[in-house]
Amino acid sequence: MRQYTVRNIPGALDRALREWARRRTVSLNQAIVDAIKRGIGMDEEQEHNDLDDLVGTWQQDEEFERALSEQDTIEQDL
Repeated sequence: MRQYTVRNIPGALDRALREWARRRTVSLNQAIVDAIKRGIGMDEEQEHNDLDDLVGTWQQDEEFERALSEQDTIEQDL
């Protein structure tokens, strides 16, 4: 996590952020982070670090399958 210091926040913006945080019952910090995310178009899904985007994209590749099967071979003399 990173920490930022932001200066020269206009009074109207400060009041709006504080009111927005109060209505949502979140901390001022969380409200600011959420406002920044919304402002740059970052939705909730973009902050997850999982592999959901890859589900259903597997493509069969004979050469890859052949390489995998070679790894499954048990060398009896070992």
